[in-house]
Amino acid sequence: MSEIVVGVDGSPASRAALSWALGEARLRGATLRAVHAWTVATPFALDAPPVLLPSLMEAAEQEAEQVLAEAVAEVVGENPGVPIERSVVEGPAAERLLEAAAGADLLVVGSRGHGGFHGLLLGSVSQQCAHHAPCPVVIVRP
Repeated sequence: MSEIVVGVDGSPASRAALSWALGEARLRGATLRAVHAWTVATPFALDAPPVLLPSLMEAAEQEAEQVLAEAVAEVVGENPGVPIERSVVEGPAAERLLEAAAGADLLVVGSRGHGGFHGLLLGSVSQQCAHHAPCPVVIVRP
């Protein structure tokens, strides 16, 4: 294996996915690519004056970078044992993860993220990834 992509949104399930993906990357000698997708809440962004939109986008991207950095620092630590790439991308999570997985050997996601329906066993992002990924998918529960 050369690359394992893992979706990270800061949730307990995504941290479990990151931990599992790190272990698999170590076993396979693969590069681990941690991906965090972000969007600005549409209703708020549409009502924002055009002058404010760039600052909203910049703040959202900075927050996304912080979420990813904190998750990687907590789960991976200082000595990961494999190369780790961090990728913060704007757009819908499932779509961006599927794009990132295009050249990957494996896509790893958590079973549930920060979505609104907490009673579900499988979130919409993990379900879309399982159905549409161009590579094998592992769904990790916390």
